[in-house]
Amino acid sequence: MQEEKKSRYTPAQAKAAKKYLANTFDDIKIRVPKGKREYYKSVADNSGESLNHLFIRAIDTLIENENLSK
Repeated sequence: MQEEKKSRYTPAQAKAAKKYLANTFDDIKIRVPKGKREYYKSVADNSGESLNHLFIRAIDTLIENENLSK
């Protein structure tokens, strides 16, 4: 018999976390060619950062290096 998986958060904590994320961050969905997600993930892991942080840093670096900001 399988044990029921316990939630990491209480329902109140989950609601508070969802509200915080909604008020603090915007979501952007990107699509990458098959296999590239794993490649990007390994690059992020090797640099000691999350995939999300890798993308943010790459975009910010591109904008800065190409003087694209207004």
